[in-house]
Amino acid sequence: MAKSQETFNKKEKEKKRRKKRQDKLLKKEERKANSDGGGLDNMMAYVDEHGNISNTPPDPTKKKKEVKASSIELGVPKREDSDEPSGRQGKVTFFNDAKGYGFIKDSQTQENFFVHVNGLLEEVRENDVVTYELERGMKGMNAVNVKKYVAPAPKPILEEEEEEEEEEEGDKPDADATTAEA
Repeated sequence: MAKSQETFNKKEKEKKRRKKRQDKLLKKEERKANSDGGGLDNMMAYVDEHGNISNTPPDPTKKKKEVKASSIELGVPKREDSDEPSGRQGKVTFFNDAKGYGFIKDSQTQENFFVHVNGLLEEVRENDVVTYELERGMKGMNAVNVKKYVAPAPKPILEEEEEEEEEEEGDKPDADATTAEA
């Protein structure tokens, strides 16, 4: 006679599976009984004018501010060209043309930065004032995009400003005229 293929362990596992299924069905029925209806209106969320999520729809009588799609700027705004030098400014303290490297001392922090001939945009010598950008190298910060600093030219005086200065001078009483009247 052969033994039954159903062992005690198999029977226990099957009992646990049935119990889990029954518990799951009970929980499902309980949720259905306690729900508020679960329609689309209960699932809707609205965003108010300040960007906050609310469960009430916006007031249709309230005036809305219209925004033109063309006025919305996506990404980084375009940079305007300026006369100010970009990056940092410093002075070349040492530069060896034969070996192709040197050091720049920052004018603000007084730190020294290594510069290699590959990081130069134009030829530099010792004591030149330069502008540069920093880049992390294998042994620390390196100066790159190094070029000589050219001081910006003074702004020319416009004709309107000259006329305003002349008018101001004309409004003042002359010292000679006051002495002649007396």
